[in-house]
Amino acid sequence: MRYALCALSIRRGAAAEESALPDRGFVGWRCFRRFIPSRGIRQGLRDLGYIEEKNIAFEYRYAEGKANRLPTLAAELVRLEVDVIVTTPIATRPAKEATNTIPIVSPQLGDPVGSGLVASLARPGGNITGLSQFSPELAGKRLELLKEVVPKINRVAYLRHVDSPEDALKGLQAAAPALGMQIQILAVRSPNDFDSVFEAVLRERVNALIIANNPIINTHYKRIIDFAAKNRLPAIYPVSEFVDAGGLMFYGVNFLDLWHRAAIYVDKILKGTKPADLPVQQPTKFEFIINLKAAKQISLTIPPNVLVRADKVIKDAPR
Repeated sequence: MRYALCALSIRRGAAAEESALPDRGFVGWRCFRRFIPSRGIRQGLRDLGYIEEKNIAFEYRYAEGKANRLPTLAAELVRLEVDVIVTTPIATRPAKEATNTIPIVSPQLGDPVGSGLVASLARPGGNITGLSQFSPELAGKRLELLKEVVPKINRVAYLRHVDSPEDALKGLQAAAPALGMQIQILAVRSPNDFDSVFEAVLRERVNALIIANNPIINTHYKRIIDFAAKNRLPAIYPVSEFVDAGGLMFYGVNFLDLWHRAAIYVDKILKGTKPADLPVQQPTKFEFIINLKAAKQISLTIPPNVLVRADKVIKDAPR
């Protein structure tokens, strides 16, 4: 999972056919290790009549997991005078700091008002708009699902980044007493902290894991999945890629839908609407995914009443 900035340049009519596209050509969607952002935004724009290399061009920049590169990459896109900058979550603030004139669309804003990125959801002001992935009730719902899958658990480790929003933590702490559970908060600041956090999980004898959505944590998804499997810890993850890679469960926002809907914002902006006048939209689609292969690996049986509610079930490969 790489941190990425994407810029979209529009070229219309005959100009598009006369090499008006960027001289650098197309870096393409390889800037995303996972398909969701690229697939969602590109499909959404195709649905609206945009054809790559004809009336729209893409400039991609990605940080390869090095967040300190994001300001430089944002500045590059500003110098190219692109029409719209589309950002992944961690890239939104560097893009905002790089320009206050080029429109910025972020399909995965966290808490946009609380973070100061927009003035309000209804009227963002400035040059940023998009869709919010912020849904305070998600954390409590993930805890409930863990309890349903493994009723005997009573102590859950919450793995988060030190700069993660507090709302998810508050949601967990509010939901825990009614479920008879305690929350052990474990925070990382850098990749070097994972080993000590894993040691704390074992030392504190927790029964399960909840993983916060954060770029640094997501980048090291394989380490987390392997640790949970090795120590037979049921875990619920913040993005579906964890489950695709072997994690047990995902419950959260349908990110593909967010990126698909972001194309509508790009289209409106390219046709003259100011981002300040485009309200930030809330998530409307959520997903629940269970990986039965991961459950089998830790000798866990998913209750039928939970399994039937899953939107997707990853099963054992045919023998």
